[in-house]
Amino acid sequence: MPVTLHHVDQARWEADEQVRLDLVRIYQDAPQERMPTPTVEPFIEQHFAGQHFFACALFNDRLLGAVAVQEGQDRAWWLSELCVRKTTRRRGVGSRLMALLGEQAKQEGRVLRIETSTLPLADRVLLSKLGYRPMANPETPAAGMPATSDFVELDPQGKG
Repeated sequence: MPVTLHHVDQARWEADEQVRLDLVRIYQDAPQERMPTPTVEPFIEQHFAGQHFFACALFNDRLLGAVAVQEGQDRAWWLSELCVRKTTRRRGVGSRLMALLGEQAKQEGRVLRIETSTLPLADRVLLSKLGYRPMANPETPAAGMPATSDFVELDPQGKG
């Protein structure tokens, strides 16, 4: 499925009704154990309030998948809450979204990090296949960031 990378920040969320509908649908389709809050819109707005954005998979003018992105003190992007619309799961949308985000990170000299302590085994296996490797925490964590080294990282060259 030929998806492209699309960033959704607070301004795009407020300005584009279709983006709002699609992003809400993505997280409404999430398995209940993956959603940290019982309702979707407060979850999304909480991310925007923290100056996060969503990296999304766009296909035929519709968002099919999303991952929340928070910038760390060292410019690394911490990723969380990856989800793909139920109707398009198991078609490579999530993997393609992660690959596109990895390409952008490489172009910008960033690393991608994902905290893994609460991820199911299947998600950890997928991250390993995508090139993410366990790393030691290189910085003193900021508020809201994982305090442990229980995370994986994809370096700017795309090698774990």
